[in-house]
Amino acid sequence: MSPQAAVWGVFVAYLLALFGLTWFSRRSGGSLTGFYLGDKKFPGWAIAFSTNATGESGWLLLGLTGMGYFVGLSALWIIVGEILGIWLSWVLLARRLKRGADQCQAITLPDYLAGRFDDRRGVLRVAAVLIILSMVTIYTSAQMVATGKSFATFLDLDYGTGAILGGAIALAYTTIGGFSAVVYTDVLQGVLMLVGLIVLPVAGIAAAGGWDAVLTTLQAADPALVATFGEHESWSIAGIVAVVSFVAIGLPFLGVPQLLVRYMALRDEGQVRQATLISVACLLVYTLGAVLAGIAGRALFPQLADHETIMPTMSRELFHPLITGLFVTVVLAAIMSTVDSLLLLASSAVVRDTAQKVFGLKGSDANLSLYGKLVTVLIGVTAVIVALDQDRTIFSFVLFAWSGLGAAFGPVVLCSLYWKRMTHAGALAGMTGGFASTVIWSVWFKQDNYKLFEAVPGFIAAFVLIYVVSLATRPPATSLTQR
Repeated sequence: MSPQAAVWGVFVAYLLALFGLTWFSRRSGGSLTGFYLGDKKFPGWAIAFSTNATGESGWLLLGLTGMGYFVGLSALWIIVGEILGIWLSWVLLARRLKRGADQCQAITLPDYLAGRFDDRRGVLRVAAVLIILSMVTIYTSAQMVATGKSFATFLDLDYGTGAILGGAIALAYTTIGGFSAVVYTDVLQGVLMLVGLIVLPVAGIAAAGGWDAVLTTLQAADPALVATFGEHESWSIAGIVAVVSFVAIGLPFLGVPQLLVRYMALRDEGQVRQATLISVACLLVYTLGAVLAGIAGRALFPQLADHETIMPTMSRELFHPLITGLFVTVVLAAIMSTVDSLLLLASSAVVRDTAQKVFGLKGSDANLSLYGKLVTVLIGVTAVIVALDQDRTIFSFVLFAWSGLGAAFGPVVLCSLYWKRMTHAGALAGMTGGFASTVIWSVWFKQDNYKLFEAVPGFIAAFVLIYVVSLATRPPATSLTQR
């Protein structure tokens, strides 16, 4: 068997397992609640794996390994932010959001916000939908870019063919199985990612001669690669801002809707403790493995033209073709586990929050579910078309969408769960202001302000607007969630 045939063989075996799980899960997709939230029946361990797999994506396997390759040890600060962010998200949001969503019979995050703030005119829903659709298109396109890069490196396909193939696979199983298929395939994909991110850094460090040899090689190539503050002087403004920006990458865990709906899908609040432990532990392995693999890869392959191809390069050069085939599935698993959730998020925003709730679309559950599947396909095709322009960096592209969604919804959801005095107007101001501040900072101010991560000003602006506008407007008559 040729090396390429072995890689393809493992890849096909993975696809068979993926679609087997999809077929098993398809029965819950016949209703709107089933298609978008799996009838809220999931155990904590499944939601933990699904949350992590969804949150990390091709950004983890290609973007974060590439960042480890590009900046060296200072990328470890990203791990601090990621772990802190996911832990705070579970501890601060999961139980209360599950309770509040059940009280309002919500199946989307805009559903919950509309119920919490008595959004009878649909203003909050419309604002939320516009933000979700704009960011999800960017986010999904970045995943398709990751697919194209991976298949071009692993399987010798051209970039465009790889992007189209990855998009077709994600669309097929997401449309067939809905949220249940997404969660249970996320479990499979999360386990594959866990194995891959243990094996790859260990093999990479060993191939480079051990950890001390890795550090010596990096020190000789560029001392900034082994410095705490990277290329910046210790405790300089630029160095501190760089560290803050890396740590702040974890902030959007408090607000991205594709993760928060998973808390709403839990069987009951009692699942939260188990899910928190699994989620935090697995994410530590994911992120540490990715950064260490990138650092080892810099010592092994110092002249890569595209640092975001270090993971597939190491997989191909260090392992037997059958193991390389496993890494193909790991990369695709990371990408698919995010694409499927983004497609459902965008589809639910159009069908549930816009067509049904704002414009009053009538129809049976089966028909509404069918509309959801059609919209899912349309959004996916659009994202693939955008991704065919391959001149994009996955890390920065994903972070822009990640921060936009996080700043729009994180402060609003957090305040809605803990502050009874928050008003409808405050929620609208915080959502739109947080989103707008993120975009404005990224486009006009970031480059001239030490490249401070855009989620930081976005979150600050949102919290200030929520507080000021809520105090300036009439208090709400009731509160659904603080009990």
